[in-house]
Amino acid sequence: MRKEGTIVRWDETKGFGFIRSGAFAQDVFVHVRDYRPHSGEAPRPGQRVTFEDIHVGGKGPRAVAVQPVAAPEASVRRDRGARAPSTPRREPGRRPVRAPGSGAGIALPLMAAYGFALAWLVWQRQVPWWVLPASFILNLATFFAYWQDKYAARKRRWRVKEDTLHLMSLAGGWGGAWFAQQVLRHKSVKASFRSTYRATVTLHCAALLGFWWLSRAPG
Repeated sequence: MRKEGTIVRWDETKGFGFIRSGAFAQDVFVHVRDYRPHSGEAPRPGQRVTFEDIHVGGKGPRAVAVQPVAAPEASVRRDRGARAPSTPRREPGRRPVRAPGSGAGIALPLMAAYGFALAWLVWQRQVPWWVLPASFILNLATFFAYWQDKYAARKRRWRVKEDTLHLMSLAGGWGGAWFAQQVLRHKSVKASFRSTYRATVTLHCAALLGFWWLSRAPG
């Protein structure tokens, strides 16, 4: 059953906010990926919306299939047969919020190739055996760090520094970071963070490739 409420907070940089509805005692979390605009408009505080709610992991309600409520004057114009404008109006300086793609078509094959490369280096005894379990543990730790940062953000507690998250990716936890961004929907919208994250992936993979190239050179 769809419910109605008002967006009371919206962080355009991070791509999420909260809806206040009489159907719930607490504000309902909403992510930009669950927002379905009629004509490309961006969500904003004070906007009336309808939505469906889900509950994930006991963290409270979350809004999905969120749609803005049409303004009364717009409904009147349609009832009178007035032609709707071909180009939606937007506030000056505001752009529609569009969630970036996950990049799974590149990330997943790259992870598979990376895992194969590590296994091959261990098989050739060019790196010690413990590198494989250490890589797995590092990626789990990176995923947990993202979860901890998102939890702290929602509870308004001490956050994990972005530099720490990037260092973990640079050290080899970039796979866990990617899964955290997609599964938790955290740090998946902010353009500057995503650019730095991609740089850490490139640097780490380049370092591994350089190590392999040097190790195969004749002594």
